[in-house]
Amino acid sequence: MSANVSPTGSQPTSTYDSAFLKACRREPVPHTPVWFMRQAGRSLPEYRKVREGIGMLDSCMLPELVTEITLQPVRRHQVDAAIYFSDIVVPLKAIGVDLDIKPGVGPVVERPVRTRADLDRLRDLTPEDVPYVTEAIGMLTRELGATPLIGFAGAPFTLASYLVEGGPSRTYENAKAMMYGDPELWADLLDRLAEITAAFLKVQIEAGASAVQLFDSWAGALAPADYRRSVLPASAKVFDAVAPYGVPRIHFGVGTGELLGLMGEAGADVVGVDWRVPLDEAARRVGPGKALQGNLDPTVLFAGREAVETKAQEVLDAAAGLEGHVFNLGHGVMPSTDPDALTRLVEYVHTASAR
Repeated sequence: MSANVSPTGSQPTSTYDSAFLKACRREPVPHTPVWFMRQAGRSLPEYRKVREGIGMLDSCMLPELVTEITLQPVRRHQVDAAIYFSDIVVPLKAIGVDLDIKPGVGPVVERPVRTRADLDRLRDLTPEDVPYVTEAIGMLTRELGATPLIGFAGAPFTLASYLVEGGPSRTYENAKAMMYGDPELWADLLDRLAEITAAFLKVQIEAGASAVQLFDSWAGALAPADYRRSVLPASAKVFDAVAPYGVPRIHFGVGTGELLGLMGEAGADVVGVDWRVPLDEAARRVGPGKALQGNLDPTVLFAGREAVETKAQEVLDAAAGLEGHVFNLGHGVMPSTDPDALTRLVEYVHTASAR
């Protein structure tokens, strides 16, 4: 059972009553909780120091390093949740996909998945494939105490995009060609990735993660009808697989304003919103019964304290009528962001939203 689950007849565990998990459950909170996507990363000098000379994928497989990196923004910014330091391609690497994360490029797959025979290379993931995840999360939950830990994974569509394209893409022509031209192969690929992703999230939850986020980073490249037909079933399979654990499930993608309702429909408890859609409008699109997460434009952090606070207040005002709200950026922290701007933003949101 995860650290955020309060079993019937027993006292709530320490993370269960945290502002973050209460907001995810759409319960009253003492203040709006804050965390940032990519809060552990290149914006922090302490991160750059401990990662020096260590490749990204190697970093994800060293439990003590993962623990230190995950804790850094919690110590510095006093955020309301930590997010496990990893990468969305880690489970693919763990099952033997020949890939690497190249600096300045991103994940690059040596042999892209283009045919039915290629599916055979995507075997099931087991806890034994990722022992470093279990070890690191055990270390983290002991260190974090009452601060919840968010586990995460890449959604089937985004993983498929990397696998089929062979790396990052702006147009996704190979992935979309498979989706339109061989819908049966596409469906089987996403279904296989849904099983791998669900297994990866289960490892994190069973090790102690209090919530999970599914990153469908590139889903915004899709029209709603294509998303509903060709992507939603696989994402729903992931969310259904982890539902019995009772942990909040967050769903996020970039440029997904037209997909917000469908992303909620896939089974998320919390829908992440980028900066393009105000939260009150996002709530209308998503519908009742969901909390929202977001959605300050990350570039605002370069504009000076007064501008940051003005824009942050706009987000809080737009979220005033929501059932539940977790403050976040509309995408990840940019590498050249001043860490002090993030620290001040956390303090401002906590103060301005205090109940």
